This record gives sequence, C-alpha cells and structure tokens, in this order.
Amino acid sequence: MTGRWPDDLDVTALTAQGWRPKRFNQFVVKVHSRCNLACGYCYVYESADQSWRDQPKVMTEAVFTEACRRIDEHAGSAVSLVFHGGEPLLAGAAHLDRLAAEATTVLGPGRRLRLGMQTNGLLLDPQVIEVCDRWGIRVAVSLDGDEAGHDRHRTFRDGRGSHAGVVQGLQLLREHRHLYAGLLCTIDLANDPVTTYEALLEFEPPTVDFLLPHANWATPPAGAPAAYGRWLSEIFDRWFDAPVREAGVRLFDDILALALGGTGTSESVGLQPIRVAVIETDGTIEQVDTLKTAFAGATRVRAAAGGNPLDQALVQPQIIARQLGRDALSDTCRECGIHEICGGGNYTHRFRPGHGFRNPSVYCPDLAYLISHIQARVAGELAKIRTRRPTGGD
Repeated sequence: MTGRWPDDLDVTALTAQGWRPKRFNQFVVKVHSRCNLACGYCYVYESADQSWRDQPKVMTEAVFTEACRRIDEHAGSAVSLVFHGGEPLLAGAAHLDRLAAEATTVLGPGRRLRLGMQTNGLLLDPQVIEVCDRWGIRVAVSLDGDEAGHDRHRTFRDGRGSHAGVVQGLQLLREHRHLYAGLLCTIDLANDPVTTYEALLEFEPPTVDFLLPHANWATPPAGAPAAYGRWLSEIFDRWFDAPVREAGVRLFDDILALALGGTGTSESVGLQPIRVAVIETDGTIEQVDTLKTAFAGATRVRAAAGGNPLDQALVQPQIIARQLGRDALSDTCRECGIHEICGGGNYTHRFRPGHGFRNPSVYCPDLAYLISHIQARVAGELAKIRTRRPTGGD
C-alpha cells in the first residue's frame, strides 16, 4: 500500500457490503503506439509516464484476436471498441481492415457492437474510408480550431503545422456523413473561444468534445482561477443562443442533462460509473491513458495472475474507484451543492502527489463557474416561459 487513494481501498469490505462492479463495455485498443505528430500537450508522449517506449509499435493480429476473445468472455450485450493510438492509421488501411473483420467476427454475433476510431485525420484517404464504410467504423478527429489555434500545438516533429492536412482529411470524411463521429478540441486559453467554436462548425461536426488540458495539483493549469470556465461559458452562450442546434457539444449536453436529473455520457462530469478498459499494443490491460500525466505507472492495473485479465482488473482498487460515484469524492466535493453535476470533474485532474486521487479537481473553480453559468441561463429561460401569457380565447 502506498497511502495514495485508491491504493488503500478495502475491496473485501466493499464486496461484503454487497457492492459489485459493472463490467467494462468500452474498450480502447491501441493498434499503433507511435504518432506522426508531436503535439506539445500530448498526454502519452509528453507526460510523466514514458512506458510507450517499451510497447511494440503495432498490435499484431494475434494479440488483437486474443484481446477480442477476452472481451467476448467478459462483456455483456453491448460493446464499444475504439481503434486508438498513438495514431491508429499508422498501422495502415489493410491492417485496420483485418482487425475490424476479426472484431466483427468475434464480438458481433449476439450483441450490439459499435466500432470507432480516434485519429488526427492526417492519414484519412479513400482506402481508409472504404475500410471504415465496410465495417461501420465511426471516426472522430482532433482539431483545435482555426489554423493559428490548431498549429500552435499540433505540429509535426519539424515544427510544421498540421492544420492543412487535417482539413483535407475532414473534407473527405464529410463526404461520408454516416462515418463522421465528431471533433475533439483541446482548450487553449490563447485562442478566442467563439472563434474556435465557429472554426469547428465550418466542418459540420455532429458533436464537439472540448477537452481541458490534463493538469493536476502537481502541474496546475495555466491561467487565472476559473479562466477555463469563463472560456467555455462564452462558447455556451453562443451555442445556447443559436436559432438552431448547429452541433452537439458533449460537455454542455452532459451538464444540462445532469442539472435536469439525468445522467452524463463522459468521464468529465457526473457520477456515472466509468467502464472503460485500455488495451495496449502488447495486449496489456490498463486504465484510461490520460492518467499517464499523473505519474509513471499510474495506468497500470495490479491484477492477479490467472483467468480473464479483464475480470481480474475489474476488482482492483484502481478500477473500482472509477465506479464508486459519490463515495469516491473528497469530503470537500461531497459537501458541495453541485457535486452530483460536477462529479468531482475528470478523475485525472484530481491527482495530488502523496494523496492520490481523492481530491477536488484542479479545475474546481472552472467547473463551478461553468455549471453555475449554465444553471443561471436555463433558469432564465424557464422564467421567461413561465411569465408568458396566452393571447386570445377565453
């Protein structure tokens, strides 16, 4: 035991009280462990954990088949499998085709299987699109706004910006709308928020996922307190006041749903159990890889030998902590009036050296600002509706 929560979590006591984990239903499969970009904020290559150096570059078909077999034994009636990296398309269209065929053969019968891919978009070409169309692989692309905003961080190793190449890939993807899952945008306070959002809208994304940089209490985020909350609130107003729904924004949709008594869909907010397993190129089961920003080894699952490693991982403290909801929050968070909406924020952002992950998010002021802003806007709209009076009639 290290004394860092959740390493000292008493699993035996939990299970004796009747608590049971929920099986993994989303599997992030690292089919290639290298990348053709050198993004300055990358949580894999520019973080405290450099274990990617020890991973095979490409996941072999044999390793992938074994991973699918384990998933098949472990999972329930619905499975989401996401091809990831590094940059997954460095594995090539033909390799992706074979892996998708194997996943469909092993995991498809008798269950709902969703295949997806997260890519930087640079290698999207007609051959890749053909493979994605054949197997129903929905594609999400990373784009950080306009050219200046995107190219500040998302560069090639020689410093050249990647925006033009990503645009070319997105133009091809937009011609196959049924494969277009959306855009991921990492927030940079140097970029104007509304300009960034409108630059993303030019590509007609079904959804946009705005991501806070992966900071923690050892490496806090840049900017003044609540700066990210204010940045996002400007986009919220632009999004909320649009005469038609131009795109889904996952964070805003989640906060609205949670504020109205529903549930969230991501690990950014809310108390829903996180049911994600990462499978590295060597077949190792790990936690979500954003945790690599905390400390070396943070993603490792200390599972016992024998049996299905997914089943073994599910009863380890590191995984259980992501499914405990309110009980995983710090005392400060549990006493907060918006904790059921905020959910303590992204688990990665709670890390404090010497204490572990049972802390408020390092983005606590930002989340509080954004949630309060959204609540106020919704309350204002509801008040307008209530004060309207019908005209005409009796």
